[in-house]
Amino acid sequence: MAEDFLQLAGKRILLFGVANRKSVAYHVAQVCTAAGAHCIYLVKDRAVAESVLGILPESSRNHIFVCDLEREAEIQQLREQVAGRYGTIHGLVHSVAMADYSAGRRPFHETPRGAFLRTMDISCYSLVAISREFKDLFDPDASVVTISISTTRMAAENYGYMAPVKAALESSLVFLAKSFSRFSRVRFNAVAAGLLKTSASAGIPGYVDAYLFAEQVIPRKKALQTEEVAHVVAFLLSPRSSGINAQRIVVDAGMSINYFDEEIIRRVVST
Repeated sequence: MAEDFLQLAGKRILLFGVANRKSVAYHVAQVCTAAGAHCIYLVKDRAVAESVLGILPESSRNHIFVCDLEREAEIQQLREQVAGRYGTIHGLVHSVAMADYSAGRRPFHETPRGAFLRTMDISCYSLVAISREFKDLFDPDASVVTISISTTRMAAENYGYMAPVKAALESSLVFLAKSFSRFSRVRFNAVAAGLLKTSASAGIPGYVDAYLFAEQVIPRKKALQTEEVAHVVAFLLSPRSSGINAQRIVVDAGMSINYFDEEIIRRVVST
């Protein structure tokens, strides 16, 4: 029998953010389930729950819970439901992000206050709120992984205010790691992913063009696959990554080293 390298068999993993087959959290669930983990799915509302029912195997359909992360009472209720049914939790995946791009692309200085603060609440503060509520359920060596972006220092205008929010998310996990170190060995890390073909990204103005550009800049000339991100998340959830804490792991297939690709420069200067 092959060695269980990830050592996730029998572990209980909470997954926030499964919406459809393109979701990062869905792909993480596939990897973790294959490794023998027990996945518990947290979705934002009943409509999403009904949709997710259709993509999960029969054995997983009784492990879907609804929780609106904008409502503290629902997070607290979820904690009680999980505690009563499962007890100890070994891992948590926070793959949650929301930004309102319905008004189209705007200069950053025109970002509406309400939109920015709501995005910060859902995409960043929710990790703090979830961690606080579940702290007593975490195994002493539990692992929490959030999904960020490959860089928060590049001003991609179409991505707008989500990048500063992701920067806040990455800073928050450092403080969470420090806070939890007072009473546990729970680890907090981020997988900073490059451009992915997800349903959520489809709503970002100009995303398709950016995705196609990324595909050309990536050294291998092939876009980053969601499964590749999921594999890194699963590693960070596993005991094999016990020495990694308060870190961001960039998964971009090497795009960040190749912005000045000769072939692309040649195309630009020859037009």
